[in-house]
Amino acid sequence: MIIRFLRNFLILSVYFYLYIPIIILIIDSFYFYKLGSSLKEINISKYELLLKNDSLMQAALNSITISFLSASITTIIGFLISLSLLRYSLKSKFFIYCMLFIVSVSPDIVMAISLLFLFKFIRIPLGFFSLLLSHITFCLPFSVINTYSKMKKFDINLLEAAEDLGASEFLILRYIILPLSIPAIVSSWLLTFIVSIDDVTISSFVTGPRYEILPLKIYSMVKVGISSEINEISILLLLFFMFCFLLVHGLWKIFKKNKRKRLIV
Repeated sequence: MIIRFLRNFLILSVYFYLYIPIIILIIDSFYFYKLGSSLKEINISKYELLLKNDSLMQAALNSITISFLSASITTIIGFLISLSLLRYSLKSKFFIYCMLFIVSVSPDIVMAISLLFLFKFIRIPLGFFSLLLSHITFCLPFSVINTYSKMKKFDINLLEAAEDLGASEFLILRYIILPLSIPAIVSSWLLTFIVSIDDVTISSFVTGPRYEILPLKIYSMVKVGISSEINEISILLLLFFMFCFLLVHGLWKIFKKNKRKRLIV
């Protein structure tokens, strides 16, 4: 009885420690301090002011654009690399996988400096394209590792049976590999999107003064002091990621339901 109580208390304490800052942030975002008074009232005027902040909204739009493009491009490239590692007996398969893994665990500061020197060497101006190429570079290992680890679990006998029945590589890809890879593709896209939109270190080295993204904008604002706008934008980001999670969860349930129906038929 005592052990069960201590275990439950420990679990609740961990959850309390993790979520209490978020709860305080949410509550504080709805309080508005009246001028010349210590009284507070609950309203959404802070969010209205936030939406009127053009520079912050532009930075958020830039972040979403970069993250969406880098996640989409990275997912496509990662799927093709994973498909090559799965379907073909490449002598350099282990070397390719190890190199991608090394890049994924390399310190961000090392990656940032190396990319900065690369762009200076090939004379690419710092801005949108340098930022996009950098995000694709450091997101690609996560995409390949995530996708290939799931594709390795495919039933090889199914692919070999399709080949024996005369199916071409394109038909095998379209009707077998691609449908089975949908969960891996979706999870890879979401993972790379989150990694991209959350990056500060590498982005601060490879972006230009005319193209500012949200993490760098927030970082520059925090240097001066924590304002209410930072609270509100943090809540909006939290709601956005919760929406993405619920959307992926719903799509996954629909996919599993349709898969069961096909098996029954």
